[in-house]
Amino acid sequence: MEQALKTVADFRLAASKVAEPQAWEYLEGGAGDGCTAEENRAAFARLRLWPRVLRDVSEIDPGVDLFGRRHPSPILLAPTGYHKLFHPGGELAVVRAANRTRATLVAATFSTTALEEMAAAVKEPLWFQLYIQPDRAFTRRLIQRAEACGCEAIVITVDIPVNGPRDRELRAGFQLPPGVIRENLRELGSYTAGASHRPISSDIYTAVRACDATWDDIERIRSEAKIPVLIKGVLHPDDAREALRRGVDGLIVSNHGGRSLDTVPATADVLPDIVAALGGRIPVLVDGGIQRGTDVVKALALGASAVLIGRAYLWGLIAGGEQGAARVIEILQTETRMTLGLLGQADARGVTSDLIFGKTVRLRSAKGAGRAPFCASSLGES
Repeated sequence: MEQALKTVADFRLAASKVAEPQAWEYLEGGAGDGCTAEENRAAFARLRLWPRVLRDVSEIDPGVDLFGRRHPSPILLAPTGYHKLFHPGGELAVVRAANRTRATLVAATFSTTALEEMAAAVKEPLWFQLYIQPDRAFTRRLIQRAEACGCEAIVITVDIPVNGPRDRELRAGFQLPPGVIRENLRELGSYTAGASHRPISSDIYTAVRACDATWDDIERIRSEAKIPVLIKGVLHPDDAREALRRGVDGLIVSNHGGRSLDTVPATADVLPDIVAALGGRIPVLVDGGIQRGTDVVKALALGASAVLIGRAYLWGLIAGGEQGAARVIEILQTETRMTLGLLGQADARGVTSDLIFGKTVRLRSAKGAGRAPFCASSLGES
């Protein structure tokens, strides 16, 4: 791997030069005009950090606690599909990168490596991302497979009941290449497991996501699952409150990296309202646009319990396989520790909105809901 690759942006540039064109358009494309994908980044950039000085930061602890486990970093690896599009090592290369960096990986339903094979290779916590399937019995079997594999949480993606307009992907005529299939869906038959992830026709529906899923499905899964259940893709406080009523264990504020519905708010913009609505009763995680350690700490200051990165580690995978993916994660972990130290904050668990300069909004402090400084903005991408 080239020595010149020092930042996440360096890896993105390097990846753009070597990725297969269709794979690159799939990865980089946002929905519609890409407004939300751009806003995800811009929102974090507009927030201003407000450091304190002359505080002992000789020992910095960036770790966070989630569902009874201590995570050495607040950075988790978001579920992303089709890793073999980006590197022959596919998901196993990412698993090894997660092992090297002690990062929790959320395995995707649309993985090109079977969940069981990933679980056999992982040494760090593994979570499983679930799309509720039209066949609810098959959905139940996916959850049972995840539990049997030792996954520590189920993450249900709830924000794409129908396909969105991904123009770059459509113009490129993206389809899964021969030999690359969604291994976790093999039970549905080779055509369904290996077909394009979206219909070629104008049909907005797909055979691998349930368009009729409701809160009753979430409640049923929560009642049957033996491990924590989170939902991913919440942007509205009322939905956050409903999730709490339905018994979910955690929530991920996400707009699908701006890849689903364009012109929705950036995740950094809605995060404080979601946190305030839940009042610290369940963990709130966030993804979208996180490409710097400063972004990670800003998310924590806005009330997030942890963050997830998606595109960033895939840039590393494209540019340098396992080593590249691990290096991207390491860069972000190091930048996070640097940011904490420069803010005069020795413990990530004590980060509050006092570290954000600007107007006051309702945010969760280290001890619960409250009011604290915050720079109003509008920003996002995963």
